[in-house]
Amino acid sequence: MTQEFVLNLAQEALTTALLLAAPVLGLSLLVGITISLLQATTQIQEQTLTFIPKIVAVIAGVLLMGRWMLNTLLEFTTEIFQMVGTVVR
Repeated sequence: MTQEFVLNLAQEALTTALLLAAPVLGLSLLVGITISLLQATTQIQEQTLTFIPKIVAVIAGVLLMGRWMLNTLLEFTTEIFQMVGTVVR
């Protein structure tokens, strides 16, 4: 097991993690900015107003993108398990 192999594996793991988190975080960011703009224009300064729409957006994002996220994670896990045979030798 070389340093390049370990670095490549770590890079692939981080890329997969970012790819899986991006849809949910993006939706949460978009909803948060929208609610913040709405609060700024209406001068409603309630801190808890942003939580419910963000939670609903995150749940909707997981429901819509869950299959893709699971398939991506399964592909990465399968690739890791296939590498075990080459690393052990």
